[in-house]
Amino acid sequence: NFISNAIRYCHPERNPVIILNSYTENDKTVLEIADNGLGIDLTKYGDKLFGMYKTFHENPDSKGIGLFITKNQIDAMGGTVTVESEPNIGTTFKIYFK
Repeated sequence: NFISNAIRYCHPERNPVIILNSYTENDKTVLEIADNGLGIDLTKYGDKLFGMYKTFHENPDSKGIGLFITKNQIDAMGGTVTVESEPNIGTTFKIYFK
């Protein structure tokens, strides 16, 4: 979901770049997915980011269910997910595995 969103919400004025990285942080394995896409205004939408049926761009294909399901699956397996994002700069999701 994070990768398909990075493709779907790529910035129209630049070539999309998606960077996958993994490392250990505080004894947890982290998978980091970073892109240079449209980004999300976390000040405006941060509390709704993982909500069901929440969308943040005008893409007609958006259903607002992908991030909700993905986060619930990560949580159910004992992991956590964080996000850093800036509009017109890009987004970085970090998945922390148990």
